[in-house]
Formats: sequence, structure tokens, C-alpha cells
Amino acid sequence: MKALAELVRAPAALTVPGDAVAGAAAAGWPFGRRTLALTGASVCLYWAGMALNDFADRDLDAVERPERPIPSGRVRPGTALGVATGLTAGGLGIAAAAGGRRALRIAVPLAATVWAYDFALKKTVLGPAAMAAARTLDVLLGAGGRRAALPAALTVGAHTYAVTTLSRSEVDGAKPALPAATLAATAGVGVFAGRGGLLSSALLGAYAVTTGGAQYDAVRDPAAPKIRRAVGAGIHGMIPLQAGLIARTGAWRAALAVAAAFPLARALGRKVSPT
Repeated sequence: MKALAELVRAPAALTVPGDAVAGAAAAGWPFGRRTLALTGASVCLYWAGMALNDFADRDLDAVERPERPIPSGRVRPGTALGVATGLTAGGLGIAAAAGGRRALRIAVPLAATVWAYDFALKKTVLGPAAMAAARTLDVLLGAGGRRAALPAALTVGAHTYAVTTLSRSEVDGAKPALPAATLAATAGVGVFAGRGGLLSSALLGAYAVTTGGAQYDAVRDPAAPKIRRAVGAGIHGMIPLQAGLIARTGAWRAALAVAAAFPLARALGRKVSPT
């Protein structure tokens, strides 16, 4: 079970529920059975993507990250693929049960994007865009596809694009220009999302300080360990960003509920890497 938890980056799934709640809040229903169910669908598809990532990268990981579950022999490749397939089917099934055809119209392209990213797009110039598209669709899934959630979805997608671009250098390091560009993107996302009240501003401030701070450290020293730390901070920084977007709609209880996952995600990230 520990190896499987590491395979799917289990604690990193704490960054996922905020997508569904942000979408639901933008659509006017921040909490409810449907939102809870669609959160479960999102988590299944997220975990599926993580398992697929390690299955697709098993040969490369044998050289660069031999401690990972598949190259270390703790998880068989067929098991990882089976886990990914089962989680994908589970996510689509939950989405269908919770939101019917409207939800499936988002969930099916989301699942297809996850599989396409891991098997075909990740190492191409389209990789960051595919990952950003997946997160954008995830927010829209929580909103039942309603257009009112599009600004929030694109904001989360923009953040995801920047973090994914930076993550490509977490093994070999980068030149300072790359984390500097990511830091600028974080500032832009924070400014765009920051049109709200006191709670929204505080949450987005936490996003800027934690995510931007790690990226600034990477600008000063763009070696691989600093890049990995900045990527991890960017993944966890999704939570206060989502919470800030939710608070902007006036759903402060939902915003605080999502924000409560932030310290837990960071603590668990020290035990199981989110990257």
C-alpha cells in the first residue's frame, strides 16, 4: 500500500478537490452531494494520471529515479497500468452518476487529455499546454461545464502551465531565466485572481508568498534541488489559489474548507514527493 500511495502521489490529491469546489462556486453551488461526488471523480483521474506517468516513464526512471516504485521493483508495470485503468474507469463512472451527460462531456475529454499527456505529449512542446488543459477541464467539471467557471478554470490552467514548464528541469536544473519566467507567471496569476475581498486577498497572498518564494530561491540558485522544491511549492500552491478564487465568489466557508488542506498537503509532501 505504501508503494501504491507513492505511485499515485496520494497526498498530492489534496490539491484536487479545490478544482471542483472552485468550479461549483463559480456556478453558484459551492457545496452539495454533486460537488462531493465530482471531487471524487477528479481525484480518481488525478491518481490515474500519476500512475500512468510512472508507467510511461519506467525506463527513464530506471536511470534518473531508480527509487521510484516501478524501477525499484516495488510495483510491477502491469499493476501500475491496471491501477491507472481502474481509476480512470472509476472517475468516469462517478462523473456519470453525479452529473450525467453534462458531466461526461467534460470528464471524457479530461480523461483523454490525461492519457494523451502521459503517453504522447509530455515530452513535446505541447506537454505543458496539455497539463494546463487537464486542470482547466477539472475546474469546469466541478461547474458542470457552465461558462461562468471559465475565468477560474483558465486561472488554474495558467498556473499549471507555468509549474509544468518548470518541472521539466527538476532533474538537470535550469538557467535562471526559466524560474524567473515562472515567478513572473505566478505574479500575473495572483494579480488576475486578486479582485476580491479581504479573505480572497489573504489566501492569494499565501499563494504568492509560498509559491513565489520558492521560485525566487530557484532564480538565485537554479540547481535541480531548488527547481524540485519550487515545483513542489507550485503544486501545493494550487490550494490557496483555488481557495482565493472560491472566496472571490463569496463562498467563504467553502474557501476556508479548501484552504485547510494546505498545511496538511505540505506536511505529507515531505513524506511522499508530489512531483
